Amino acid sequence: MDQPNELDAFLERVRSLLGPNPPAVDPGEVEAILELARVAAHTSERRAAPVTTYLAGLVLGGAAPEAREAFLDDLVVKLEAAR
Repeated sequence: MDQPNELDAFLERVRSLLGPNPPAVDPGEVEAILELARVAAHTSERRAAPVTTYLAGLVLGGAAPEAREAFLDDLVVKLEAAR
């Protein structure tokens, strides 16, 4: 999935499998999630990436869209500072 439209198509497919009213993520959130996964994988081990993003998702469930991206960005900064 090298091209953004492939990622967008895949994410829409995933959303279609999540039942009625699946959550949406904006492009800024997608980039923040990918950055969080990158930092987690390089700070610990590769397996930390999906678990870290899942944990962040649990915390952010129900949060306002504008708060989600800021939270993820802040978490990345904290993880990088702890390196």
